This record gives sequence, structure tokens and C-alpha cells, in this order.
Amino acid sequence: MVPKERADAARNRRAILDATAALLAEHGAGAVTMDRVAAAAGVGKGTIFHRFGNRAGLLHEMVAESAVTLMAEVTDGPPPLGPGAPADDRLIAFFGAMTVLVIDNLALMEVYRSVPPHPRTEEFHLFWRDHITALLREARPDLDAEAVGRLLLDGLAGQTVPDMVRAGETERLLTAVEQQVRSVLRAP
Repeated sequence: MVPKERADAARNRRAILDATAALLAEHGAGAVTMDRVAAAAGVGKGTIFHRFGNRAGLLHEMVAESAVTLMAEVTDGPPPLGPGAPADDRLIAFFGAMTVLVIDNLALMEVYRSVPPHPRTEEFHLFWRDHITALLREARPDLDAEAVGRLLLDGLAGQTVPDMVRAGETERLLTAVEQQVRSVLRAP
């Protein structure tokens, strides 16, 4: 059984993650230093090191928190993102949610790519790939669901997403991702 987190530890964890998110949003990745995070969170720098190990560990936790939340919505949330909706509706909802996750965490995602991989990175990627593959197999059994799914997901990791967000084209990006998924779902 996993021990329950102490209330003060949970508060500190939340304060540290919120402070990190605020620094990223307001000042970019360069502002995320242990000293600045500690000051913004109102905790000692040692608390951050004890909890997260180092800057990379803190950034990993930020990404992992978003990934775990989305995983829970996919497995247990309401349709269409969660179970109970047709595969094509779930796939469209998933890519919409994943795109929003990337948009909302753009600065974090960019700095995250510069640190060594998180121990759970492969777990997250396998979950997304398996989820997309299963939905594509159900919606379009004629496709190579694994390859097409990976190509769809890889599109969110390229330079187009940050370029469009920085250009103020977030809605256009969301529409384009949905159009791309819908085009794959249409039978020839």
C-alpha cells in the first residue's frame, strides 16, 4: 500500500508545482531555477531538492501530472474522451485533449525535451500509442492502425504546434488537428 502523503507535504508539492507553472507561463523556461521556484512557492530550496531531486525531476513531475490526469480521463472519464462513445468520437476527443495539453504546457514541453527522459516517459508514450491504435483498429480496420496512429501523435511533437501557438493561431491549430483525425477516420 502506498503511504498517504502528509498534508504539509501535499501543500508544499502543490505550491512548488504551481510556482513552477507560473514561472514558466510568465517568464519562460529560463526562469525555472530552484532558487526562483523556492521563493515563489514559499518553501526552502532543500524542500524542492528533497521532493524532486533536481530541476529535471521537477520538470518531469510537471509533465507527469498532466499525463496522468489525461490518462485517467481516457480510462475512467465521461465520454467521448472516456469509455462509452464510438471509437471515432473518442479518437477526435483524445486528439483535442492532447492538443490542449500540449498548448497549455508549451513552455514546459520545450524545456522538458532538453532534460534526460523521465522514468515514466516510455509508459506514457506506450499508453497513448496503445489507446490510439485500439481506437483506429475499431474505427478503421483497413488501416495500419499502429503506424497511422504514431504518425498522428508525432504531429503534435513537431515545430508546427509551437509556431502556430506563438502566432496566435491556437484555434486554427485545434481545428486542423481535428480535420486531420477526421480525414484519417473517413473510409476511402
